[in-house]
Amino acid sequence: MTFRVAILGAGPSGLAQLRAFEAARCDDAESPEIVCYEKQSDWGGLWNYTWRTGLDLYGEPVHGSMYRYLWSNGPKECLEFANYSFEEHFGRPIPSYPPRAVLRDYIIGRVAKSNVRQHIRFNTAVHWVAYDESTGKFAVTVRDLKQDQLITEEFDHVIVATGHFSTPNAPYFEGLEQFPGRVLHAHDFRDACEFQGKNLLLVGSSYSAEDIGTQCHKYGAKSVTFSYRTKPMGFDWPESFAEVPLLTNVVGKTAHFKDGTSKEVDAIILCTGYQHHFPFLPNELMLSTRNRLYPEGLYKGIVSLANPKLMFLGMQDQYYTFNMFDAQAWYARDIMLGRIKLPAEQAMASDTRKWVAREEQVADPFEAIDFQAAYILDLLEPTDYPPFDVLTVADMFKEWEHHKEADILGYRNKSYRSTLTGTMAPVHHTPWMDAMDDSLEAFLHGKQSQPAKEST
Repeated sequence: MTFRVAILGAGPSGLAQLRAFEAARCDDAESPEIVCYEKQSDWGGLWNYTWRTGLDLYGEPVHGSMYRYLWSNGPKECLEFANYSFEEHFGRPIPSYPPRAVLRDYIIGRVAKSNVRQHIRFNTAVHWVAYDESTGKFAVTVRDLKQDQLITEEFDHVIVATGHFSTPNAPYFEGLEQFPGRVLHAHDFRDACEFQGKNLLLVGSSYSAEDIGTQCHKYGAKSVTFSYRTKPMGFDWPESFAEVPLLTNVVGKTAHFKDGTSKEVDAIILCTGYQHHFPFLPNELMLSTRNRLYPEGLYKGIVSLANPKLMFLGMQDQYYTFNMFDAQAWYARDIMLGRIKLPAEQAMASDTRKWVAREEQVADPFEAIDFQAAYILDLLEPTDYPPFDVLTVADMFKEWEHHKEADILGYRNKSYRSTLTGTMAPVHHTPWMDAMDDSLEAFLHGKQSQPAKEST
């Protein structure tokens, strides 16, 4: 094929797009020329852990929000690639909740078996994307970080796979500038051991607050206080946890809350989410949205209504992750290969409005899971992505929600059955609260796991 495709980012979404084209090539389909630009020195996206915060070695904003002791906060069985099981990768069944190093090994394992690394230009940051109506092509300007040179190339399609968990949303609270302890956003959180013996205030009531709070408790924080804007998470927290209304101001080390209560704290972590931020896109191509299940402005959650040659992967609020990115990548690939014909502009806008309206009727996490399952099934129907049991995965997500409600510190000790292999995951050799070594070696080669019973 004579057309060219630029993929921005070599994290899970960008790698899914590379793998989708590789699968087509293996079926003897013609493939375009592909260039994947990756700012980091290796593939993996957010799954690359770095001690750096703020700016990287070359003065670029640090992309990663990964912290040292992160473990999966959902069953691995819910995110298995349909064409590559965990059992195939590791040569045996492994427990349902792996730490970050194990998950990264799995992500990389699938693409390492193919020839897609040749398409990636590492240490290359995308600085600008412009579209020329007269030629129908994009001009992508990148900075070669090692050579400190700007380079511009032309492409027929651009795939934005940069994610949306790297630009912090950091609100201001009166008195933070005089607070004598640490103030940081979850994006810059790296090591829970830093907060051993400390009284922590976490502003936020979603996944990052929940997970960072429990991590810090595990590694010896004295107390954890969550400050919520709308409603508390409501888990059965240990005695050293508390949930209070929104922070109003800080005086010295004393945090004051909307209900009139206060607490002395040693550190404040803003778990206040991330911005969809695309500084390399001009206004006419910008995706303006918030963290939601169906972003406005994207047909099928992928295709830009502003310019259908521009596509976005992984921009949704996520229950499903790796396998949803695959479904999107296969669909995007088939559009570019001419296997899926896009409808007229008005029809795409109408379809998008219907999905957005449907999302607005979602009332709770269980309905959100069903919504995202329906979205994935809609993407899979016209493609040749290998089948996987989307609805059983949805049931597993709902079971996971119940397990968290029952035991917020112990749900990672549960086991689930793979929808791909039918194998029940073994119990990890060490309960999560006692598993202080989160290395791949300790997880895989510690004391032998025992066979598990079905989760109940």
